[in-house]
Amino acid sequence: MSPDNFNDTRTRISRRQFLGEATLVAGATALSGCDTLQSDSPVIIDIHQHLGYSGRGDEVLLAHQRAMGISKTVLLPSGRAMNIASTHEGASNGLEAKCLGNEACYRFAQAHPGSYVFGANEVPDAPGATKEIERYIKFGAVIIAEQKFGIECDSSQMQRIYQLAADYKVPVLMHWQYQRYNYGFERFHKMLGKYPSTKFIGHAQTWWAHIDKAYRDDASNLYPKGLVTPGGLTDRYLSDFPNMFGDLSAGSGLNALTRDEDHARDFLFRHQDKLLYGSDCNDETGTGTQCQGAETLGTLRRLVKAPAFLSKLLCLNAKRVLRV
Repeated sequence: MSPDNFNDTRTRISRRQFLGEATLVAGATALSGCDTLQSDSPVIIDIHQHLGYSGRGDEVLLAHQRAMGISKTVLLPSGRAMNIASTHEGASNGLEAKCLGNEACYRFAQAHPGSYVFGANEVPDAPGATKEIERYIKFGAVIIAEQKFGIECDSSQMQRIYQLAADYKVPVLMHWQYQRYNYGFERFHKMLGKYPSTKFIGHAQTWWAHIDKAYRDDASNLYPKGLVTPGGLTDRYLSDFPNMFGDLSAGSGLNALTRDEDHARDFLFRHQDKLLYGSDCNDETGTGTQCQGAETLGTLRRLVKAPAFLSKLLCLNAKRVLRV
């Protein structure tokens, strides 16, 4: 089926039900803590950080998140180290960035209650993958992430993870990168329709390149520049499927915001209930142009002037989707 004809597979979730839920949550903002957002003292939930990222130490991470003004951080673990095809024979172990796994993230969050929570992860085609993920969900993991493996997005192994996410009401965050991670982005609408109770969060190069209708998959052009033609596949997934959300983190997210700021303003406004702030940066400072997460925060504050709107992107959407 062509991606231009995927509308018949749209989720059966009632739009009225979904929008009603969003309205109720927005009305309860005063109870959520997000209503305290001020330009000089923002409430920020960072949905995308890693422990041990590129060898960064724990104390440096703590200082980094404080410097960015983060109120709560979600730690996304790697899967087990394995030399199999889905980890590119081990090259992608540690999320290809020396990131630490489930137990380390769980223990770190336990040592810093209130400020840090954790996700659960595993190589999807590893033996006992769903049991490993389920174990840490039962410990309190708020997300299955970061799914960053060389595997078809509609494989039986991935579908077992999607079902597990639905069963436990936690989202799945997927790193989309053409010819490298999560193959078959153009077919993903079938999974969105098949698993309407699963909340999916899109992330990374291919996800953000496809905000542009004119973009064509190209492993050598993962950070496209220039004006955006509206109506790309990512835009349509967000518009047409209530269970699809977007992670604004990393260089890919920042590039999508800065390459065409007029388009970005409109995109952020239209999907203001679907987008979540994350940093996904491995620097040691948390400030200035050397910190990607800080740059993304600065860009969002420049593009979004209404405090209530900005609070959705920085806090409220994460509270609703991850239940943190």
